[in-house]
Amino acid sequence: MTTLRIATRKSPLALWQSEHVAAGLRRAHPGLEVVLVPMSTRGDEVLDRSLAAIGGKGLFLKELELAMQRGEADCAVHSLKDVPMELEPGFALPAILERADAADAFVSHRFDDIAALPHGACVGTSSLRRQAQLRALRPDLQLRDLRGNVNTRLAKLDTGDYDAIVLACAGLQRLGFQARIRSRLQPPDWLPAPAQGAIAVECRDDDPGVHALFAALDHMPTRVCAEAERAMNRALDGSCHVPIAAYAQLEGEHLHLQGLVGSAIDGRIVRAQADGRADAREALAWGVAQSLLAQGAGELIGAAR
Repeated sequence: MTTLRIATRKSPLALWQSEHVAAGLRRAHPGLEVVLVPMSTRGDEVLDRSLAAIGGKGLFLKELELAMQRGEADCAVHSLKDVPMELEPGFALPAILERADAADAFVSHRFDDIAALPHGACVGTSSLRRQAQLRALRPDLQLRDLRGNVNTRLAKLDTGDYDAIVLACAGLQRLGFQARIRSRLQPPDWLPAPAQGAIAVECRDDDPGVHALFAALDHMPTRVCAEAERAMNRALDGSCHVPIAAYAQLEGEHLHLQGLVGSAIDGRIVRAQADGRADAREALAWGVAQSLLAQGAGELIGAAR
């Protein structure tokens, strides 16, 4: 293969991530031509309703997968946190790149952190996971939906629509907005979405040539942690309709996994954590999920749906 075509969403962050992957490929395979195929997805186009209401984060993938099936692209690049726990048949993830900052970011012009917000302040986020954790910390806050790409969300904050917003640190850092982060919301007190901060490459599972090209970009420690987090979510039958958070840390062969399920309505939170071996991450994830269910996570998940 002399040319590789990467399907990507058109948002600035998606284009940055795809260029990042393309640069890694060019370094690993001198002489390989890598071109981007920017596309618009339904998840990008429908901004007046929550993702949960229009079908979930899988909407960011569907058009890119169709492009691969039609032969218009060889692979696609995604934020792994947007990739459904179960891929569509016929697709695989040949590479998960080294994870960036997995934390969430508190962004505000006037306030340093969540505790500093005045009573009844308005905070923007469409993530049920973030809403649940905000409600648990500050039940007095007004939580309002916030959709659109990173630049659009920052612009809405800048026009005074919100007192603060919550975004992913990784996205802000990748686009040069590091200075907008007032405080990091991080483990163990605050948990991110499963696989937040990681970039994944998707391709057809019957294309070994493409798989081979990406072997050099796959970062095994990130893959181990991301697979543990996603396995926990899968064991809970999770999706973007449900406020589920997970974070895994790998030290040698030792894996520590924290999980959380919450309610975006009343801020109820259940937590669990466990330790195990990296090569037994599916079993570890299952155990954390069962502990969450034993504490009532099933009721919270059912209510969210």
